[in-house]
Amino acid sequence: MSWSLWWARSERDREQQFEIRSSLIKEVRKLAEQKKVVSIDPATIEMIEKAAAEGVSTVFERAANMRPCPIGEEGSCCAHCAMGPCRVPLPRNKEETLEEHHKRKGLCGATAETIAARGFLRKIAAGTASHGDHGREVTKIFIEAAKGEIEGFEIKDEQKLLQLALELGVEIGDRTNEEIAIDVGELLQQDFGRQEGELTFIKRAPLKRQELWRKLDVVPRGIDREVAEAMHRTHMGCDQDYKSLLAHGARTSLADGWGGAMIATELQDILFGTPAPAASQVNLGVLKADEVNVVIHGHEPYVAEMLAVAAQDPEMIAYAASKGAKGINLTGMCCTANEILMRHGIPIAGNFLQQELAIVTGAVEAMVVDVQCIMQGLAEVANCYHTKLITTDARTKIEGAIHMQFDAHKAVESGKEILRAAIDNYSNRGENVRIPDVKTDLIAGFSHETINYLLGGLFRASYRPLNDNIINGRIRGVAGVVGCNNARVGHDDVHVTLVKELIKNDVLVIETGCAAMACAKFGLLVPEAAEFAGEGLRSVCEAVGIPPVLHMGACIDNSRILIAATSMVKDGGLGDDISDLPAVGVAAEWMSEKAIAIGQYFVSSGVYTIFGATWPTLGSKEVTDYLFKEMEGIYGGKWDFEPDPLKIAEMVINHIDEKRKALGIDKARERVLYDMEMRRELGKV
Repeated sequence: MSWSLWWARSERDREQQFEIRSSLIKEVRKLAEQKKVVSIDPATIEMIEKAAAEGVSTVFERAANMRPCPIGEEGSCCAHCAMGPCRVPLPRNKEETLEEHHKRKGLCGATAETIAARGFLRKIAAGTASHGDHGREVTKIFIEAAKGEIEGFEIKDEQKLLQLALELGVEIGDRTNEEIAIDVGELLQQDFGRQEGELTFIKRAPLKRQELWRKLDVVPRGIDREVAEAMHRTHMGCDQDYKSLLAHGARTSLADGWGGAMIATELQDILFGTPAPAASQVNLGVLKADEVNVVIHGHEPYVAEMLAVAAQDPEMIAYAASKGAKGINLTGMCCTANEILMRHGIPIAGNFLQQELAIVTGAVEAMVVDVQCIMQGLAEVANCYHTKLITTDARTKIEGAIHMQFDAHKAVESGKEILRAAIDNYSNRGENVRIPDVKTDLIAGFSHETINYLLGGLFRASYRPLNDNIINGRIRGVAGVVGCNNARVGHDDVHVTLVKELIKNDVLVIETGCAAMACAKFGLLVPEAAEFAGEGLRSVCEAVGIPPVLHMGACIDNSRILIAATSMVKDGGLGDDISDLPAVGVAAEWMSEKAIAIGQYFVSSGVYTIFGATWPTLGSKEVTDYLFKEMEGIYGGKWDFEPDPLKIAEMVINHIDEKRKALGIDKARERVLYDMEMRRELGKV
């Protein structure tokens, strides 16, 4: 049952309400509990067992021993002032009605609706701040690199730089790439601190969507301004209208998707190279027994870029050999993994929930981290083995780790210094080493530009072939399956089960983040995976030579999906706004506040968006109804929640079919072969 349907039940039947309410939290984990497994990945299971045998605590053990707070999980707890925390949970006994629950208020009088909406907005603000800070740092390095103030970085994609300059109105003439890049970077840098006006990339959205945002007054002014205002609005004694709070949530999220995230993706492509299809491998089996293993973990790619350069330096290779190693083996973890995979083909050791398990192999000399999704538990696990946990960014320091601040102005030397620390640690590797013999081939790097080229060719790059195949029914629609892992559900299970069901029903899947890694581990990111697809999707994949599941990058690169959706609209035949497309967004194993920000900017852009695992506003019927129902009438997109992957797939397919019907492409059209006379008549129309 979809969670949105739950609210439609009769509020007068108290016993039934109680039973349904009790199942809300429990059903989220039912599948994993029934199967009695925490992961479907054999490498993960092997390392969990090894950790348990060696008395090493991991996130999986902690998840089994610690239940989430049920009141906080449903968004019914407020700790925004020192009079609290105030709790207004849903009925916990059969005698209490929802009417009585509505009488519960915080000490200041805050209702369940205000508390839930404030919590939801704060999650959006935190996620937007994370991507915004990522984009700000990338922009700073981009400008400094263009000015020649830092070493090791240079313009890698001249064509994209010039295209962006033309879009932004930056003069090209006979100026150097560096001069152009400075103007581009400084222009985009203004979006972070802008106080009035509109973000630069808002104009990329379909015109109808821009008009809607302006009418609703949700166009972001500046990235930092919207985050700051979100924190102000949610302070004690400020905004107490849940619809007003959620409207600002829409504005703040758009500052992420069409602001910080999009700026980061565009400038990273120019500076480090726009991704193109790259073959590699994924899972813990990419670690090597006879080489120095360095796992790069986090989200911002410039540290990883310099490590990739330094690892190929003959000096560093010789230094590793002097310590008895046959080479330096760089691997990635989490979204930094996606960045260096797409641009260098560097293999992925694992996704979010595997970060501790990489160390448990006993084969990792150093885990090098920057920002976001870094578990503090890494320090304790590393202390049980010889691994050095190295932090490189002042914004993410961990007690027990070694801090080696990455200096962008001495980028190459900083990269070498980190590698030397890892190489020096090779001789300390003990005998307790076990690398799972599990790894899978994958193809990654399907950027917006790459898809454009693969579909239309070098001189006629276009999404037209994709649109045509959606119109003719070979491809039913498109699903963006993105997001994290969550230890409260079976690791990788929801992602893989969902995606297999979608492609079987001719839904083309595009993925980012840990979701992409999950499907890669099970062979879905190679062209041969077309055998799992329906007849129509398979025929398209085989004709073009692409997988039925396309890897589009890291979580910051969800902005690529916005650009792809806009391109589909502009190429015609599928409506005049993103909300008209037969497309759905899904984050089936989400856990990060960034995921809420991403989900909201998709909803605000007109996309039906489904989350699994858990949902943070179930404590308020009004707020949940607003997100799951009323938002569709405002933005053309809405939220939904469902933990069962097969039910998610059904919801996705039903929505795609509804959009196809609205577009008039739900029925097969008779194929007509035009002779010359018929073509002439067509030309007269």
